[in-house]
Amino acid sequence: MAKSLVIVESPAKAKTINKFLGRNYTVKASMGHVRDLPVKSLAVDVEKDFAAKYEVVKGREKILAELKKAAKTSGAIYLAADPDREGEAICWHLAHELKAAKKPVHRVMFNEITKRAVTEAFAHPGSIDQRKVDAQQARRILDRLVGYKISPLLWEKVRRGISAGRVQSVALRLVVDREKEIRAFVPTEYWTVTARVARPDGVGPEFPARLARVDGTKAAIASQSEADRILAELAAPGTTYRIASLTKKEKRRNPVPPFTTSKLQQEAVRKLRFTARKTMQVAQQLYEGIDVGDAGSVGLITYMRTDSTRVSPEAQAEARTLIAERYGAQFLPERPPVYKSGKGAQEAHEAIRPTSVLLEPAQIASHLTRDQLALYTLIWNRFVASQMRPALFDTTSVEIAAGRFGFRASGQHMTFPGFMQVYVEGRDEAQASASAKNGEADAEEDEERDLPSLEKGQALDCRGLDPVQHFTQPPPRFTEATLVKELEEKGIGRPSTYAAILGVIQNRDYAVKTEGKFKPSELGEIVVDLLVESFPRILDPGFTAQMETRLDEIEEGTADWLESMHEFYAAFAKWLEHAKKKMKNVKAMEEPSDQICEKCGKSMVVKWGRFGKFLACSGYPDCKSTKELSGSGGPEAGGNGEGVAEGQACENCGKPMVLKRGRFGPFLACSGYPECRTVVKVAKEAAAPPEPTDLTCETCGAPMVIRTGRFGRFYSCSTYPKCKNVKPIPIGVMCPKCGADLAARRTQRGRTFYGCTAYPQCDFTLWDRPLPEPCPACQAPFLVEKRAKTGTTIRCAKEGCNYEREAAAEVTNAAKTMTNDQ
Repeated sequence: MAKSLVIVESPAKAKTINKFLGRNYTVKASMGHVRDLPVKSLAVDVEKDFAAKYEVVKGREKILAELKKAAKTSGAIYLAADPDREGEAICWHLAHELKAAKKPVHRVMFNEITKRAVTEAFAHPGSIDQRKVDAQQARRILDRLVGYKISPLLWEKVRRGISAGRVQSVALRLVVDREKEIRAFVPTEYWTVTARVARPDGVGPEFPARLARVDGTKAAIASQSEADRILAELAAPGTTYRIASLTKKEKRRNPVPPFTTSKLQQEAVRKLRFTARKTMQVAQQLYEGIDVGDAGSVGLITYMRTDSTRVSPEAQAEARTLIAERYGAQFLPERPPVYKSGKGAQEAHEAIRPTSVLLEPAQIASHLTRDQLALYTLIWNRFVASQMRPALFDTTSVEIAAGRFGFRASGQHMTFPGFMQVYVEGRDEAQASASAKNGEADAEEDEERDLPSLEKGQALDCRGLDPVQHFTQPPPRFTEATLVKELEEKGIGRPSTYAAILGVIQNRDYAVKTEGKFKPSELGEIVVDLLVESFPRILDPGFTAQMETRLDEIEEGTADWLESMHEFYAAFAKWLEHAKKKMKNVKAMEEPSDQICEKCGKSMVVKWGRFGKFLACSGYPDCKSTKELSGSGGPEAGGNGEGVAEGQACENCGKPMVLKRGRFGPFLACSGYPECRTVVKVAKEAAAPPEPTDLTCETCGAPMVIRTGRFGRFYSCSTYPKCKNVKPIPIGVMCPKCGADLAARRTQRGRTFYGCTAYPQCDFTLWDRPLPEPCPACQAPFLVEKRAKTGTTIRCAKEGCNYEREAAAEVTNAAKTMTNDQ
């Protein structure tokens, strides 16, 4: 009996599935798509119902030949690509290429790569879903038409090599619009007044109460003079503070659903500092299978491109068993929770979860890379928490009357941790800044604070009044997490596209990430402004969301893909013709400048070219003099060329040298070009000179100096490279393992850590900064500085010792100085 041929996308997936299927199957990988639209042409005939001219993907010819050869000798063909539109399209293209083998073709789908799921799928094979194929083909052709029709316009009007995209350009518009909001934002001053109050008998802690109302209306203090008047009135003799009302209630905090694709990407940015692309790459590895020892290769998570929060009953039952055994029956809800998915979610999929919660992160940690373990732990914790009871808090809200002023204080105390025993969702910067934007206090909503025992009508002592000046803040720039969230909320893109969208707007130089936040480039802003003016519908987030909904309807069979394409293209063709005539030509636009051409004396103008803005002579084409625009990305005037600065005389003809930019970066060129072709490359910034010390080299007796290298500062012999003696700079703390000095070092990624100077004989390392101070509790030789979002603390480094205190400002500042010195 001939073996059946099974085709999947990747070798890792093939290896895992092959283990489950046995000897009657041959499993091969197609390495993704085998056919696609060619890169060098539109390849879509709009006159013939958008007929697509597919070609074999370059580099896949050999793989396809092997698949065809295997198909001829097989008994049947099983196509087992991923269970989404893209996977369905891969299967459709494979079926087309393998039809000459004249073998029965089956479609098998599974949401997780486990023996149970794979066996079940092969026991009930289906056929290729043409509706999914049509939806994918409609998306592909839409994207091709928009990209290949609009991009040449941008080449003509702005510069060659840039592109537009149906979804990427809308995402870029969100980034540009946010930047414009930030620029237009005008901060508004406001003040808050906080009273520090306590019981007169001293029972219980002092607690803060925020001024909330003045004469029965919401307090709004716009200036220091208003704040001073209020403070004077509150400080007047006879002012009393009394509890006007006191409310106690129980607050429930419900668990969050298991991950969808967008939520996984957002949380991985917040908690793991992963990019969306990295998150999906690592998730793909966990889904396709990891060798976990005796069990062999196992798919550790369910399919990671999903917008559904559905969980199978079997997975819920397994999780409930683990929760009862590990955490106790009190953490189990009466019934397994059910979470509502977003609009348009594909409920045939499941949420992202472990294929088995019994494979705990600690059990398989030795088989995973650091990134795989971090992401798997995040997914495991979130799923287990989603199946637990809510957390419970006792909350107290106190209204305090002080004459015509009303203060408000609140406290809460956790009475049952519930799901928070396992997992707490990360906090968005946008959420953190929302209170500042609305002119409210920046207090943490869920801050734990115990209030003393209080009663209505009770008098309180005011121990101080703290006025604080604030300014409203502009909306923050998008991070990867908040941009994915915005795309999801506006219905732009789908789970499989978020990471690609974020990658494209950066790779095209439309936006850069500064401190983890997206900032549009000048090019990005120009492109968006041109497209919004010429293609307002294409750049409208609402229109893009409607197109995504239409694609969903095509998949569901409630819309016809060809009708949808004709409807779109009829309008798009008109927009395109209008844009060809009316779109501004940025290349031809000129801005005046105060610079004078060194060659002919005419004024220079600012133009836009291949490498951005530059200065050109207004006498062009008679004078072709150009010059790098100061501040456009190159070195400043005065430069740092090899012995030559901008404005200095050319060594060959005596004319001034000017700064220019080419394909390999900035360079200095003679202003007499083309008669004189002298050029000088711009040197890299010189390294800092060595710092002298009073130490002597143990090898040659010469003085030692401090140099700076890629891993930080270090001692080096001053005669280097003649004498290559180097050693780390001690920080004044001894290694607890061997007694040698500890030194600060940097990883290849720039993160500081502390290691023994006796390395490699001693491998002791610390991430937290050691402080040369013995522990007062256990007399351990040093303490460590622990930094977190909530603040900096000083702790004992010895395991089992619980000594901890807040870091004084002078200690923290000294620590910062030490870090800079290292």
